[in-house]
Amino acid sequence: MRHVRFRDEAGAVREGEYHDDGTVSFGGRTYAADDVDVLPPCEPSKIVCIGRNYAKHAEERNEDVPDRPLLFLKPPNAVAGHGDAVTLPRERENIEHEIEFGVVIGEQCRNVAAADASDVVAGYTIADDVSNRDDQSREQNWVRGKAFDGACPLGPVLADPEHVDPNDAALELRVNGEVRQSSNTEHFIFDVPTLIEEITRYMTLEEGDVILTGTPEGVGPLEAGDHVEAEIEGIGTLEHDVRRD
Repeated sequence: MRHVRFRDEAGAVREGEYHDDGTVSFGGRTYAADDVDVLPPCEPSKIVCIGRNYAKHAEERNEDVPDRPLLFLKPPNAVAGHGDAVTLPRERENIEHEIEFGVVIGEQCRNVAAADASDVVAGYTIADDVSNRDDQSREQNWVRGKAFDGACPLGPVLADPEHVDPNDAALELRVNGEVRQSSNTEHFIFDVPTLIEEITRYMTLEEGDVILTGTPEGVGPLEAGDHVEAEIEGIGTLEHDVRRD
């Protein structure tokens, strides 16, 4: 099942099911997905991101492959939804897309062993880790580079774990129909259980928190007017636009 949060015509937030024919359903009613406001699939207290988790992405950034997961955070203000328009930071030119496989946490947890990691996973989603390279290159904690408003489109659904293989899921990102990124999660340096064990060694994860597992090679520029499609096997396609103030 693919779970979807949406706002209906009366403005009520619903949690229903997303279907292959492009419809969503809740309470015996069916809606065309294009006729409702699809919301982010969860409301995270934090988004824990993994840097350089694909060797070829580290190579294209001229950086070393880390010997342990490289962690950084995106705050809740960075969350955007399917169909939203991401506003690029003012006076910043080098903004890039990064498709990422997202892990949504299903319960409050701490000190989770890798062998037990699947017990705390609610499901999987898609993200675009929109990145402001102008500032990222100048700071260590990447707040300006990664945490600006709308810098993390999420969605469109939360896919149940039994329908997605986190170790073998194809990823593809397109900008205006042009394929920019194409890879597979089989190329992870650190797999999902390893990431959950490492993160929960240091911090408590809450229900709805998201882990972004890194991006493959092929990151590239975003400009005002672009339309982004981020597709992951077993989950679907997250779409968003790009604009400037």
